[in-house]
Amino acid sequence: MNLNTAFEEKTCTITIEGSIDALTARELEQAVNDAAPQCEKMVLDMTKVDYISSGGLRVVVGANHTVGKDNLTLKGLSDNVLEIFRLTGFTKYLNIE
Repeated sequence: MNLNTAFEEKTCTITIEGSIDALTARELEQAVNDAAPQCEKMVLDMTKVDYISSGGLRVVVGANHTVGKDNLTLKGLSDNVLEIFRLTGFTKYLNIE
């Protein structure tokens, strides 16, 4: 998995490429925790994410709590990744573009 964090005014965007699994979820969690104090809004650009495990879902839910529900946006989810969020019911609680 590759991560890139960009800051623009009070919004930080973490661009994720690859799979978010048990081995890589901690890296994403660290990126979220490092960026969160520096931004009011956070975007997780998941355009190039091909898989997300339960560990990755945990990190996304944690990010939602860290930055606040109205301040986290997930964007660019593939059909397969979006289906995982639908099956878990998280689409009701997360801002997904």
